[in-house]
Amino acid sequence: MAYGISTYAYFWRISGRAPRPMTLTEMLRDTAELGGRVFQICDYTPLLSYDSAQLADVRATARDLGLTLELGTRGIGPRHLLAFLDKAGELGVTLVRSMLNTAGHWPGTAEAVTLLKESVPRYEEAGVTLGLETYEQVSTDDLLTVVRGVGSEHLGVVLDPGNSVARLERPADVVAATAPHVVNIHVKDFAFTRRDGWVGFTYAGCPLGEGLLDYDGMISAVRPAERGLNQIVEHWLPWQDEGYDATARLEHQWTQHSINTLLRSE
Repeated sequence: MAYGISTYAYFWRISGRAPRPMTLTEMLRDTAELGGRVFQICDYTPLLSYDSAQLADVRATARDLGLTLELGTRGIGPRHLLAFLDKAGELGVTLVRSMLNTAGHWPGTAEAVTLLKESVPRYEEAGVTLGLETYEQVSTDDLLTVVRGVGSEHLGVVLDPGNSVARLERPADVVAATAPHVVNIHVKDFAFTRRDGWVGFTYAGCPLGEGLLDYDGMISAVRPAERGLNQIVEHWLPWQDEGYDATARLEHQWTQHSINTLLRSE
């Protein structure tokens, strides 16, 4: 087991709002400096255009920094997943996170099982595990129906209990249901705050340990140290009214706080 950081922890610093978005190399170096040992390149569009030489450079940089790489994408189309399996091979990756839906494809459980049975055997052969993330577009029951329907040790769940709240699923219930199938954990805390005038709520991120995430309960149920599962820091940091500099500064502080908190929990 190791603690790491996702590209989602750099959400604003690699966005179009950044005067100069951080590069992948800069994120890798920052992760190592903060004490992370894993970097999950998740939904990072520039990676799609990387050729073999560029992928080799990323792999070498991560190796030199002592980092393990993981990949993240969306969708379960066999052609797409096999293309990411190729990238995983070039990067030395053994964990790929995906999600059932894309903007143009929302498969039902039966179709999802059929599609995954085309690509998961290739993942097995390569020694790569595919993890499907918990999130509000798909019920946890349906996600588990798909995982069980495929029936492979190389297909599991990427647990992010905060995502499913928008589907009115309790984080504790999501953790309990998925625990035996979890292959990777996204660690981010979350909270509700009242809107101005007490008209409704905002559901957003907060520093780890200050919100509704029962981290200790999640770890007790999933047992990542015993099972060798990595924990990856993410954020839901709202844009700050003071602008980019304040937002970027706070994003860095949250990341540092999360990694420090996880390291202290060992």
